[in-house]
Amino acid sequence: MDSLNTFFLIIALLLFISVVASRVSSRFGMPLLLVFLVVGMLAGEEGLGGIKFDNFAFANMVGQLALAIILLDGGLRTKFDSFRLALKPAAVLATWGVIATVALLGIFATFFLNIDWKLGVLMAAIVGSTDAAAVFSLLRSSGVRLNSRISATLELESGCNDPMAILLVSAFIGLIMNPAETDSASMLTLLATQLGLGLFSGYAAGKLLAKILERISLAEGLYAILIASGGLLVFAVTNLLGGSGFLAVYLAGVFIGNSRNSSTEHVLNVMDGLAWLAQASMFLVLGLLVSPARLIETGPKAVVIAAFLIFAARPLAVWTSLKFFSYRSREVAYISWVGLRGAVPITLAITPVMMDVPGSLMLFDVAFAVVILSLLIQGATIPFFARLLKVDLPPKPEPLSQREIWLADKLAVSLQSFKVEANSDAEDSHPSAMTRDRFSDGRIFALLRNGENIAVLPSTQMKAGDIVWFILDERLGDDFAQQFAGNNHGEQTFFGAFNLNPEAIVGDLAEAYGLPVDEHERNLRLDELFRRRFGDMPVAGDCIDLNGFKITVKELDNKAQIRQLGLKIPD
Repeated sequence: MDSLNTFFLIIALLLFISVVASRVSSRFGMPLLLVFLVVGMLAGEEGLGGIKFDNFAFANMVGQLALAIILLDGGLRTKFDSFRLALKPAAVLATWGVIATVALLGIFATFFLNIDWKLGVLMAAIVGSTDAAAVFSLLRSSGVRLNSRISATLELESGCNDPMAILLVSAFIGLIMNPAETDSASMLTLLATQLGLGLFSGYAAGKLLAKILERISLAEGLYAILIASGGLLVFAVTNLLGGSGFLAVYLAGVFIGNSRNSSTEHVLNVMDGLAWLAQASMFLVLGLLVSPARLIETGPKAVVIAAFLIFAARPLAVWTSLKFFSYRSREVAYISWVGLRGAVPITLAITPVMMDVPGSLMLFDVAFAVVILSLLIQGATIPFFARLLKVDLPPKPEPLSQREIWLADKLAVSLQSFKVEANSDAEDSHPSAMTRDRFSDGRIFALLRNGENIAVLPSTQMKAGDIVWFILDERLGDDFAQQFAGNNHGEQTFFGAFNLNPEAIVGDLAEAYGLPVDEHERNLRLDELFRRRFGDMPVAGDCIDLNGFKITVKELDNKAQIRQLGLKIPD
């Protein structure tokens, strides 16, 4: 009994220290996932804690379970719009992108480490795919507002590239251990099985779970458990059938999250907590597993391999994957940079160790070091490179918080709060004055001043710093928030001081400002011009430069149609 309590004490203490340390890490720009790794390493046999842990099988089990929860949570938050926007390029990145990365890095590692080519390519396959846990976590905590084309591509790529990585790792383990039984036909069969069963299981399970959630009535606290257990069920069954459980659980989460009803809406916060617990537990266990002494020994080699991966293999793979799509060079460069490695490479590196592949411990140590370097170099510089490459968007006024109150299974009202800023339209105005024109269905719910509820009288005026709650259509929240925002110089600097109607004719604008426009484009509307140059799915931030006059997509409606353009006139 004492040993069990000691185990609970150690686990709880490590999690507690990791979460508290996250406050320190955020001040220094250190990714939180790296904090969990470091705490695990410090608690290990060669660290301050002195905990002896070398159970690769247990670490693999924890890693697989945690990744399933993380991918399920990521799927719940992925909208179908992301698939419409970036499915094709993300699919190319998740297949050809992984193959190209592994090929380039494998050749380099073989010659640099002076090892057998099969072992070199196996090492490249282990670190060849981006990591969903790292991408989901770091993009959402970076505070950077990226255009939706970039964020959708990165998230879909990381959620879908595991089958190709698993295939390549399995193939080269087979070539090393059982070369006579490993041929191209068996590998193609494995890939088809992984992708086919993963896609079918994810789609079928997602639809089925969504229907169950619509029809079943449970206590509120049980819905999150039902979704988590259902996700783990499809993950396990798909793996047992030979498919990709990672792909299946991600897709199941997508279909559940996009079937909005009272059962799914209020579980996201609970699932977010489960995902953080999964990440913390996984990185702590993986940190306990590594030997700092071996890590220091392989460090110089790992630095060179990580540098080649980050600055050569990944950029070339991304460029060849996206060259036929409507991506600007700056967007391609940023997608190349945010090729984050995390728990997936470490989990994949455990497999050859468990199968006693010669040299597998060296592969594990190199993969671990590459992950640390990726989190340090790429993870910590996500905001910096977004600003450097000018792919970030200015902060957008949005609700302070939002609450859904479900009146029936498919009927809800949205409570949204807004903070009154100085020099905004809301300052010194009555709350009801905000609900006019297309916001006429909105209703004032509460007005808070200095933490106290203020009675809303006909003479009431809002002051800077007030928090105001409205009952409002959730789709109008961002537009409604404009009235509470102060002078947003950031938006004017980025989009320009003037707004343009997307239905305006290009030739009329060209004549007004003397702009050079091709004859075949003069009769187009502005929104048609953007679709011709950026494809069928333009996003906020897409910009056309006409002799210094910059026309930028400012807003889109919920059908991805351009609603407003900004015009920036040169000085």
